[in-house]
Amino acid sequence: MDASAYFRGKRITVMGLGLLGGVGDIAYLAENGADIIATDLKNEEELRPSLEALKKFSNIRYTLGRHDIADFCDRDLIIKAPSTPLDSIYIAEARKNGIQVTMWSALFAKFAREAGAAIIGITGTRGKSTVTAMIASILRTAEKNVIEGGNMQGTSVLTQLAKVTADSIAVLELDSWKLQGFGEANISPNIGVFTTFYPDHMNYYMDNMDAYLADKANIFLYQKPEDTLILGKQFAATVIEKYGDEIKSKTVVVDELKLPDTWTLCIPGQHNRYNAALALAVARALGIDDSVSCRALESFAGVPGRLELIAEKNGVKIYNDTTSTTPTSTIAALSALGTEYTIVIAGGTDKNLELNMLVQKLKEAKMVILLAGNGTDRIKDQLPDATIYGSIADAVADAFAHAKSGDTILFSPAFTSFGMFKNEFDRGDQFVEQIKNSLHDRDF
Repeated sequence: MDASAYFRGKRITVMGLGLLGGVGDIAYLAENGADIIATDLKNEEELRPSLEALKKFSNIRYTLGRHDIADFCDRDLIIKAPSTPLDSIYIAEARKNGIQVTMWSALFAKFAREAGAAIIGITGTRGKSTVTAMIASILRTAEKNVIEGGNMQGTSVLTQLAKVTADSIAVLELDSWKLQGFGEANISPNIGVFTTFYPDHMNYYMDNMDAYLADKANIFLYQKPEDTLILGKQFAATVIEKYGDEIKSKTVVVDELKLPDTWTLCIPGQHNRYNAALALAVARALGIDDSVSCRALESFAGVPGRLELIAEKNGVKIYNDTTSTTPTSTIAALSALGTEYTIVIAGGTDKNLELNMLVQKLKEAKMVILLAGNGTDRIKDQLPDATIYGSIADAVADAFAHAKSGDTILFSPAFTSFGMFKNEFDRGDQFVEQIKNSLHDRDF
């Protein structure tokens, strides 16, 4: 079915207006004649940029600063936001009334599939953004018709439906929340990639790792025998042990040793060789020659905000790793860059994760600077030499005051961004802007 025809006249409630890609998706629905209620717990002032972008549409009504149970009754479709609580009374009300509940990425996959496109989905606690970008780079080098989507700033998936043709390959980064939508739609990607699995989002999953894994498992639970599942070795044995009887697809297990030793990557870290090996496995599953993959991976410059080298001056390198929202990812960043000459800026909002290994790794660094937050409160007593700041400007100024030639300044928070920033992208943007200002004003 044509997506435009499907949405025309549909009474749709969108739960979570947000400030990122969802605005473009709502605009797509409005342009295609849907009758929309957009509801969000944020108020009008907090959502001003989103409301401004949608003000031309007369077929959108808003419930802001709260949710109203009436918005989840007598509707044709509910599109829920990522991180909607598992016990949401509003979603329960919709289901009680027999109303379909879905998510943006699952809707895109449904219509892309119907158009004949292949879907590659990438999930995992760490590495999914980089692997997604690596796969897309290989496919573009191979001159394939690529559509890329995921946790990228300002990216809307439904707006990409206009580009989908029968020869398209959609490469989608799928976090556990997006995969809830795939499970509700009983679909999995044609090629599923499961990179790694570590504790994350435990504040959402109430410390239940099995519930977290159950959402992730939708990457393969609805695959068919002709589909492919690529598992990173870090967690492959557990996936196979827990779900072996339910895995119907061809299964490939990958680690960094699968990447030829002679291939040299631009981006640092053994974890990125692991990521590249996963991307290579996808390329091989698609029949792409290794020479094409090598060319793409060796020239791959990385993903913004993910251990991204943003500046180098007078022998000091500066990295933006704002998308590090877990201890594991910050530990990986420090392992990639080394600790002896690294000044780390970390800290933020807690996710109920284990922090002992992070603290031990931070103690190896030349200097630790912390941003205020309830996550920071959990580690500050174990890092008595660390100074805590309430602004990114002050944190960067302190780092610049102590950096010498040969040092590295690493912004890798290990916590979420809520409180001081709108989101992790805003956090990274503020860091980059402050670095630009500081480089202009002074030398090391």
